[in-house]
Amino acid sequence: MAEKINDKTVFSLLEVTKSIQNTLNDRYKSSFWVKAEMNKLNFYKHSGHCYPELVEKKDGKVIALLKSYLWKDDYFRINAKFIETLHEPLKDGIKILFLAKITFDPSHGLSLWIMDIDPSYTLGDLEREKQETIYQLRSEGIFEKNKTLSLPLLPQRIAIISVETSKGYADFIKVIGTNSWGYKFFWCLFPSLLQGDNAVQSIIDQLERIRKVRHHFDVVAIIRGGGGDVGLSCFNTYLLSKTIALFPIPVITGIGHATNETVTEMISFANAITPTKLAEFLLQKFHNFSIPVQSAEKKIFEKTTRLLGEEKMKFAAETKLFRSVTDNIFNMKKMTVSQLKEKLQLQSLLMTKNALTEMTGIEKNVANMSPANVLKRGYSITLFNGKSVTGISQVKEGDILNTIVHEGNIVSIVNSTNKNNA
Repeated sequence: MAEKINDKTVFSLLEVTKSIQNTLNDRYKSSFWVKAEMNKLNFYKHSGHCYPELVEKKDGKVIALLKSYLWKDDYFRINAKFIETLHEPLKDGIKILFLAKITFDPSHGLSLWIMDIDPSYTLGDLEREKQETIYQLRSEGIFEKNKTLSLPLLPQRIAIISVETSKGYADFIKVIGTNSWGYKFFWCLFPSLLQGDNAVQSIIDQLERIRKVRHHFDVVAIIRGGGGDVGLSCFNTYLLSKTIALFPIPVITGIGHATNETVTEMISFANAITPTKLAEFLLQKFHNFSIPVQSAEKKIFEKTTRLLGEEKMKFAAETKLFRSVTDNIFNMKKMTVSQLKEKLQLQSLLMTKNALTEMTGIEKNVANMSPANVLKRGYSITLFNGKSVTGISQVKEGDILNTIVHEGNIVSIVNSTNKNNA
């Protein structure tokens, strides 16, 4: 109740706020639909209530701001509808069309009581963002850029962007790490958020880390699983999609959902509906290489076996022919050797006989030429000082000579020498 202070009518703050409350209650009795951007959801886990901060922006600037509240039961009901319709929960930064009542409380001020939210309006806004991202990427000519890269014949070295505790990550590692064909992979985890307000920057940060060591990897795998279809809007953002489109090595995705493709999946080198399917995609690359190799190995083995069999038969035939020919040649040469042996023996006997005859003649000649036989034929040998005298120049008058004849020796003294004039 107003009071007088120095001739002034003064109201208490409570009276003013109560007046405002009554005026608003009289003026705004019914609920109405409002569109705004939910800048912050402000969900409190301990109570289950939300206190969204609502804004309206123009040219990037806030031109209106108002507090609101969303009671626990209404929040869970509306959030369930969002997940069912958008495959996204209520979160910061989305545009909403909501049914509300204006409320005013003396201690909390003016607020909007959010009674319901139409998810189809937000879905349309998210779809517009998706289509705008697609349009911008196509306009820049980079929508298909990552798809034009070449995946190695055997993509063994994998940089994985995922949450370490994600079921999808565990499924992926299990499939490639324990495959029954024994294919060997090397992988390195680059942990990242994959949903929520910070997911986009978290993924981009890890892509930049991989870019610096890209020569160590053949492919980047973005893996998400275990969260159903919830929280996929980050994969429609222009910034993340552009980063992936321009990435220098192939980026493959397995983010675990069965709804319409996100822009990230559209522009990536390849995508699979689940992490397990993505792992099978990589295994198939190994199959594509190993199956022709195994087929070639089988053909080589079969052809080699056939050729060896044919050559073995040819060798056996050649061996048989060689043995037959060599046996014939051996027998012929054996006969020739035998004949030559007989001829050689005969020639040896004749040569021996001739040699013996010749030897006998030589012995007879030698015997005839012996000094004793020569002396018998009337010849003599004259010696001077024990040496045979062959010329008159060897002796002089007075020398004593010894002449040997058949019957004995004659000693004489040289009286003179005469040289023949012939």
